[in-house]
Amino acid sequence: MNILAISGSLRQASLNTLLLRAVARLAPAGIEVALYRGLGELPLFNPDLDADACAPVADLKQRILRADALLIASPEYAHGVTGAIKNGLDWMVGNESFVDKPVALLNASPRAVHALAALRETLVTMSARLVDGACMTVPLLGSGLDESDILEHPEWAPALIDMLHTLGRAAGHDGDV
Repeated sequence: MNILAISGSLRQASLNTLLLRAVARLAPAGIEVALYRGLGELPLFNPDLDADACAPVADLKQRILRADALLIASPEYAHGVTGAIKNGLDWMVGNESFVDKPVALLNASPRAVHALAALRETLVTMSARLVDGACMTVPLLGSGLDESDILEHPEWAPALIDMLHTLGRAAGHDGDV
């Protein structure tokens, strides 16, 4: 089972990226979580450009197509998703990469409700299959928790592992994850 994890933040100290890295480290045998690091390399979306001729865009599309499922975590800026994640999603609108793709959303801040709602709306419009049982908020903002703390947290570590299993089942990997 291969899960592509995408952080909507380009910040080096991003809580969303930290959360996705922790999830990758928590992944049990049979589940691989790969963090996509090319969001900042995508050119600004322009429908006049040939997406398949643009190497970073073609790479993202292929990674999404090869993934069994996606895990997306994005911060909220001015009551919306970041420009970086929106730009990446806009490049994928004109292709089949998200069609019926199981997607789980992670939220590192309980205050990021507007971005989460906007991200849900965009993904549903793109025909992604949101796995509600695998979407969760892990309140990292202001918690002082780092990646190692998440790995050992008595509540969040097991919940994140359960989330991966739920996403795996939604992707059709019942007993092999």
